[in-house]
Amino acid sequence: MAVAIPWTTLMAGTAASKPVKFFKNLAPGHIGVRANQRQLLDHAVKHGFAGISPSEGEFAGKSAGEIRDWVATMKEQNIRYGTAGLPVEFRRDEERFRTDLAELPRRAALLQQLGVTRVATWILPGHAELTYLENFKLHERRFREVAGVLRDHEIRLGLEFVGPRTSRSRFRFPFVCAQRDMLELVRAIGVDNVGLLLDSWHWYTSHGTVAELGQLSNREIVHVHVNDAPADIPVDQQVDSRRRLPVTTGVIDMKGFINTLARLGYDGPVECEPFDQELRSLPPEEAVRATAAALERVWELLEA
Repeated sequence: MAVAIPWTTLMAGTAASKPVKFFKNLAPGHIGVRANQRQLLDHAVKHGFAGISPSEGEFAGKSAGEIRDWVATMKEQNIRYGTAGLPVEFRRDEERFRTDLAELPRRAALLQQLGVTRVATWILPGHAELTYLENFKLHERRFREVAGVLRDHEIRLGLEFVGPRTSRSRFRFPFVCAQRDMLELVRAIGVDNVGLLLDSWHWYTSHGTVAELGQLSNREIVHVHVNDAPADIPVDQQVDSRRRLPVTTGVIDMKGFINTLARLGYDGPVECEPFDQELRSLPPEEAVRATAAALERVWELLEA
């Protein structure tokens, strides 16, 4: 296993003079890297990440003692867990939702054992049959039930809006696609462990502003993705599956985005989700290295 890097070392250089509460998280699926938890931990330590995404399935058959040992190993390496995906299919029929919801207490208990305190998911920006209000009521009801189970296990839930106009144009009835209407859903759910998954890509494509972002509180932000957008494409023509690593093209105002999060005192994981085929074609080590370099560029934008 790679040698552990002390947290003080990770904060050296530019970061040392610009302390923040959020941390660099490595999510392998977002960058096309296949890795088990041990391999992911090694990647994180080697390349200066402070967190990794959990893989709940790897621990399903483990004893409580084995899980404790693994958590201790991560702690020794100064690595924590970031955000897990929500293990409930809420986008389909009621039967599937009920089946997954019945399994959620067990799965949430395992995440709690691992020390995971955040899960997140994304919401389709429209529906072929349900009107905005019908879809709103469906999501409100289902997420209220999900959030109640997660709260029992001290886990927060982050909801991500999908911003591109090209995404919602595929649906007859558009649905939540920006910060303000997602907050309306969060507040209607009415459970205090629900907030936003903020993605700089969706913030940009939804015509979000720094001023609007600054109206949030740390408690309202559960998880953060950072990306850039291809150059020379008008914002309303951007396509969700064609993104770039952050601070690559300069299309998205990453300086305004990340410094606003710092001023809000955001204290969770920050990870890349570029959907970049060129990045995905690289060998795993190179893809992780490129992702780490991109996050370092984001950190360099932080104001003292």
